[in-house]
Amino acid sequence: MEPTPLKVNVKLGLACAALLFTGACQYLPPLPDRPRDIFDAPIIARGHMVAPEQLQQITPGVTARADVQALLGSPSQTSTFNDDTWYYISSSTRQRPGRALSVSNQRVVVVAFNPNGTVSEVRELGERDGRTVSFVSRETPVPGTERSLLQGLFGNIGRFNPAGGMTGAQQQAPGNAPNPRQ
Repeated sequence: MEPTPLKVNVKLGLACAALLFTGACQYLPPLPDRPRDIFDAPIIARGHMVAPEQLQQITPGVTARADVQALLGSPSQTSTFNDDTWYYISSSTRQRPGRALSVSNQRVVVVAFNPNGTVSEVRELGERDGRTVSFVSRETPVPGTERSLLQGLFGNIGRFNPAGGMTGAQQQAPGNAPNPRQ
């Protein structure tokens, strides 16, 4: 059986369209290096992000405390016993579905001041400068909180009212006293 001229024309037209389409693909914009998928979480900036350009504007021995505050803003933390050291703490975190919170970039900018109020030092601390803190899992015992087995079993007797109200002497809250005119 010989193909009809209509079928030949349709096949020829589809072949030409496919050829034109593949030739036009060279004019499409390039794909990103790594396409985002649905499991890629956005980066969340936390704390006081200090740009490197801002740090370049601070000159030790010249820049005053008020100038630093105008440029960088209020610090995240100051030194414990005096106001001679300011800390600007920041981190970048990601929360991916099904995973724990991950810190991708942690940074602390330390600005130290002289007694006369000018900057003496500017340092940046990263993750390598941090210290690991081990937590103690023990709890401090509080006297009087230990309950015996019998206290646990019988301690709530008399506290439950199936009607939903309190049992025993009920105290009226201020402003909720019964109205004697009723």
